[in-house]
Amino acid sequence: MKKIHIILISILCGLSSCTSVLDKEPLDIISDDVLWNDPVLIDNYLLQCYAEMCFFNEMPYGATQDWFNCMYATGFADESTSAWTQTPKTHWLSISGGDWDWWGYPTVRKLNVFIEKMETAPVDEAVRTARTAEARFLRAFAYFNMVKRYGGVPLILKAQQLSDSPEELYPKRATEEAVYQFILDEMNDIIDNRLLPDAYGAADLGRPTLYAAAALKSRAAMYAGSIASWGTVQIDGLVGIPADKKEHFWQESLNASNRLLYGSPFALYEKYPDDRSKNYRNIFLDENNCEVIFSEIYDGKSGKGHSWDMWQNPSGYNAWAGGQQNCVYLEFVESSENIDGSDPTIDREKVAQYYTWTLDELWGKKDPRFKASIYTQGTPWTHEGASVTLDYHVGIFVDGQWINDGFYEGVPALGVCANNWRPTPFGILKYLDESSAMIPERYYSKTDWIVFRLGEIYLNFAEAAFELNKPDSALWAVNKIRARAGMPELQSITREQIRHERKIELAFEGNRYWDVRRWRTAVQDLSHAWHGMRYKLDWATQKYYVEIVDNICGTPEPYFNEMHYYWPIAQSRTQQNPNLLPNNPGWR
Repeated sequence: MKKIHIILISILCGLSSCTSVLDKEPLDIISDDVLWNDPVLIDNYLLQCYAEMCFFNEMPYGATQDWFNCMYATGFADESTSAWTQTPKTHWLSISGGDWDWWGYPTVRKLNVFIEKMETAPVDEAVRTARTAEARFLRAFAYFNMVKRYGGVPLILKAQQLSDSPEELYPKRATEEAVYQFILDEMNDIIDNRLLPDAYGAADLGRPTLYAAAALKSRAAMYAGSIASWGTVQIDGLVGIPADKKEHFWQESLNASNRLLYGSPFALYEKYPDDRSKNYRNIFLDENNCEVIFSEIYDGKSGKGHSWDMWQNPSGYNAWAGGQQNCVYLEFVESSENIDGSDPTIDREKVAQYYTWTLDELWGKKDPRFKASIYTQGTPWTHEGASVTLDYHVGIFVDGQWINDGFYEGVPALGVCANNWRPTPFGILKYLDESSAMIPERYYSKTDWIVFRLGEIYLNFAEAAFELNKPDSALWAVNKIRARAGMPELQSITREQIRHERKIELAFEGNRYWDVRRWRTAVQDLSHAWHGMRYKLDWATQKYYVEIVDNICGTPEPYFNEMHYYWPIAQSRTQQNPNLLPNNPGWR
């Protein structure tokens, strides 16, 4: 039973509001005496902080808007494009903020208040320790969400008051290195002193454990190691980390990953070893399984839901606006390896010669994770209890002529899923719950969102080990992931192979955009035209012509500039607090 619903509640703390740049919210509905002497209200206060966190695919909109903004979850990277808009890949950032702007100080302040008040709150000592550690975990996660966006930000570790000095009310930015080190120090203290439990009972699912702290450390230290390895120190360290610190951060990431791989109860999900595609797909549908370290809990209609099902559902099957709002790029499809090592890309010469393929010829050799992560022509689907086959063909070739409307011998000229304003016949299957059949239910998806899982930790370990000149360890970790997927083992390992394995294993989970940013490859990886594809049915052979669709993102082409490695601190904030200046490189 899911108990931590993370519901937005009306219980706020009883401190005066402050009007500084940190956007503190009024917290005066319930008096301090009442709130901090009632264990139930104390716990509800902390749940409010959970509700404000940026967990769901690292989208910053919180509980009330998770239902909408998940459609952009993959549209910032090279995985997919939104059927509605290309803004994430062009003009989505500005000095006034943007879709993924997240200035988490209102939540940080609430967490600081909680940490301070818990020192004297009338609760059991074990509860005091665990809840305080929870708040510290959430605060560190909030800082992680900010530092990866803006670089250095103010480190505020106490609840600010109107009586505080100007230096405290209008703080300067800490260096990027200092923020990352703070996150690691917090997690190290929680881990070394065992301030969080190893596990929770069913009533407390959704709270971070000791292992969630190790997972956050693993990821954050890896990010910092990347910045030190490939970034540039600018504006006196407010952005960038000195290169001589890279080994330190890589080692911290490796240490945290080791703890999870060798000293935890988690294991790679292997419930369906005879069907590798089914096995991989069910990692994300079989909740609280052996691989899941930390999830954001959703409860659908009765509590908190999101709308991944509604937005990503195949076109034509009970989804708002027709479904399939994120269309997977042909480039991403072709990046999935063939299991036999053959060329995974479509032969353009054959396309030009009007060659026809079976679906097995096109995709039958693909990595089993392909069929588990992406749906397309011929993918089995359950619609309102009935088994159907997805159909994206856009025309039938009969006796030398194209039939583009109506029917031919009872077969529609356009497949049920075909829609010319969706530029690719590829959708995101990962996380989709086929049992969520009706539109009303799709507004309130109840599938938990995995924040940390062991599959990622193996790849974090591999990356850190490689950068620490331990290629054999890196190779072992990557091959563990490939073996679980049903892919042949690699005999040697390169940095690019590790990065490619992350791209495939963690596809559509909210990692790819942040990965290419920290590797400093986003300018090359995200700045070009992208391609789609169309199926056209040859009636005589029941095979498919393939049409490659150029530049499906339109004009201007997607781009990522050097200045986008760090987002701007919004002008409204720098006007309130000039100590946040200078702004990040390229932003004025």
